[in-house]
Amino acid sequence: MSSEDIKPPSRRSLITTAAGAVLLAGAVVGYGLIDRAQSKQEVVQWTNTQALPTVALAQPLPGSPTQTLTLPGNIQPFNKAAIFARVNGYVKGWDHDIGSSVKSGQVLATIDAPDLDQQLSQAKATLASVRANLQIASLTADRNNILLKKEIVAQQLADQTTADAKAKEAVVDANEANVRQLEAMQSFKTLAAPFDGVVTARNVEIGQLINSGGSGQPLFEVSDLHRVRIFVQVPQAFSAGLAPGLKATFEMPQYPGVKFDATLSHISRAMNATSHSMQVELQADNAAGKFFAGSYCNVHFEIPTDGNLVRIPSTALVTGNQGTQVATLDSNNKVVLKQVQLGRDLGDSVEVISGLSPSDRIINNPPETLTAGDTVRVAAATPPAAAPASPSTASR
Repeated sequence: MSSEDIKPPSRRSLITTAAGAVLLAGAVVGYGLIDRAQSKQEVVQWTNTQALPTVALAQPLPGSPTQTLTLPGNIQPFNKAAIFARVNGYVKGWDHDIGSSVKSGQVLATIDAPDLDQQLSQAKATLASVRANLQIASLTADRNNILLKKEIVAQQLADQTTADAKAKEAVVDANEANVRQLEAMQSFKTLAAPFDGVVTARNVEIGQLINSGGSGQPLFEVSDLHRVRIFVQVPQAFSAGLAPGLKATFEMPQYPGVKFDATLSHISRAMNATSHSMQVELQADNAAGKFFAGSYCNVHFEIPTDGNLVRIPSTALVTGNQGTQVATLDSNNKVVLKQVQLGRDLGDSVEVISGLSPSDRIINNPPETLTAGDTVRVAAATPPAAAPASPSTASR
C-alpha cells in the first residue's frame, strides 16, 4: 500500500481515544485514593487496637467442702518416764537393756548403798538409847507423882520429872520418824518400771557410782508405746478449722505409701509468737509397735472449709483508697472493679468470701493505670487460679 492510501484518523476518533484515556487515568487515580484511604483506616484501627492495655485473665476456682493440709509431725510415747536414783551408792546389777519390754513394778536395777545402811544402823541404835531414857524418865515421874500425893516430895520436883518424861517421849518420836525415813529409803535401792512399757535408754553399768538427784542423764528411760502422741505445729491461717475429734492420717518414711489413722485430741489454744503457729496433739494406736519415739511423720488434715468461697491468685488483688478490689471484665471487655471480702491467705492464692463468683473473668496482675470502664485486650486464654498451698509448701 502506498503512503497516499493511508488516511489520518478522524477528529471524532481522536476525541474518543482521548476521553477513554482520561477516564482510565481517573479510574487509576481513584482506585489509588480509595486504596490509600482503606489502608490508612486499617492502620488507624490497628494502632488503636495496639494502644489498648493487654491483660491476662484468671478464672476463679470454686471452694471445696474440705482442704487437705500436710504438715510435719513428731511422734512421742503416750507416757515417758526418766528414772533417776534417790540414794547414793554403786550399781549392783541391772536386769533390762534397751528395747526390753517391762511390766509395772518390774526391777530394772539394784543399787548397793553402804552409807545408807550405816545411817539406818546408827539411827536404830540411837532410837534404842532414847527409848531406854524415856523408860527411866517415865518411872521417875510416876514415882514422884505417888510421893507427891503423900506429901513426901515437893510439887516442883514432881512437875520437873513429868516434863522430863514428856520431853524424852518427843525425842523417841523424832528418832522413830528418822528410822522410818531411812527404812523407806532402803526401797530406793531398787529401780523399778513405773508402768508397762519399753526400756528406751540405759545409762548404767555394774559398779558405777550413783549420786541421788535429778541432774545429769537418767539411769533408765521407760516409754509406754501402746499408743503414741503426735505433735504438730499448725500455721495460724489454718487453726480455725481444727477441733478435737478431727480425723487425720499420717505417713512415715520407713513405710512408703502406707497411711495410718490418727485423731486430733488436744489443741494448745496459744500461738507461738515467733512462728505464729499453734501446737496440736494427735493420738494413734500402736498395738503393732510400728511407731517409735522421736520419729518423723507427715500428717494429712482434711480441714472443713466454706464451699461458697472462691479462690483467686494473690496477684489479682487491687488495693487502694477504695479498699480491696478485683478487676473483672464484662462481655465487652470493659473493666469492672468489684469490692471483695477476703478469707485466708494461702500464699500464692487467697480465699474470697464475697464479691466474686466462679463465672467472673478476673484480670491477673492488672496495670496500675487501669480504671473502671477501660476497654482492654485479652492476651491469652484464661489460666486457672493458683492452687492452695500444696503438701510440700504447706509443710512448715
